[in-house]
Amino acid sequence: MPREITGFSNPLVKRVRGLREKKLRKREGLFLAEGLRILTEARDQGVLPEMLFLASGARPHPLAEQLMAQVEAAGGDVILTSPDILGKMSGKDNAQAVVGVYRDRLTPLPALDRAAAPIWFVAQAMRDPGNLGTLLRIGDAVGAGGVILVDDCVDPFSVETVRASMGAIFTQKLAQASWADFLAWLRAGPGQLVGTSLNTDFDYQQPRYQAPAFLLIGNEARGLPADYEAACDLLVKIPMMGRADSLNASVAGAVMAYEVLNQMRRG
Repeated sequence: MPREITGFSNPLVKRVRGLREKKLRKREGLFLAEGLRILTEARDQGVLPEMLFLASGARPHPLAEQLMAQVEAAGGDVILTSPDILGKMSGKDNAQAVVGVYRDRLTPLPALDRAAAPIWFVAQAMRDPGNLGTLLRIGDAVGAGGVILVDDCVDPFSVETVRASMGAIFTQKLAQASWADFLAWLRAGPGQLVGTSLNTDFDYQQPRYQAPAFLLIGNEARGLPADYEAACDLLVKIPMMGRADSLNASVAGAVMAYEVLNQMRRG
């Protein structure tokens, strides 16, 4: 049966609220996800929260009732609490009525199956949680395998990244590696490394992409370092017809991914 927590000073409330901080997420190996849509997406991927918090009072949505039963059957905790406490946990005034606490989902780089998908994203020093969450969502849309985070990237399990992913945090693989380790892993098997850059005149629609294609997206402000560009099998440019010289990082990733996808659909 669900238990109820009514006090802001409850140790579990403080612990879960602390998961908004990166150092505590890393220490606990846990992260927060909120909203029935995202939690249902996770459930559909076979992932249930270790703790499920719901607003007390009104009868839960039928999907929330299903989640409650499944979490309890799996040995997880179901906790009823007030909307105000849910807001403190998520950091939002208009908090969702459902919050889940999940085990982090990083996959060791050697454990990735590169043949599992024709497209992979490689994010280099990506700093914006909205960009990373959107990149995960794009990956889900194009049937990508996931995102490999290279160098000092934003935390993929921040509340902001998870929100922006719209549930794709549970459908896409996530790995972290140094550039050297990633490059060594990539060159140990098949894979075409494709970088986007302003330092080339090679139009992104000119080459014939090969699966698995690893689409390397650089830092939002600086782009790719010169030695990273030099390591690419292909370096391509998305044409810019106006005054802007480049696209937002996740938008560029979407343009590239759909070009690769469309080529592969055409055979």
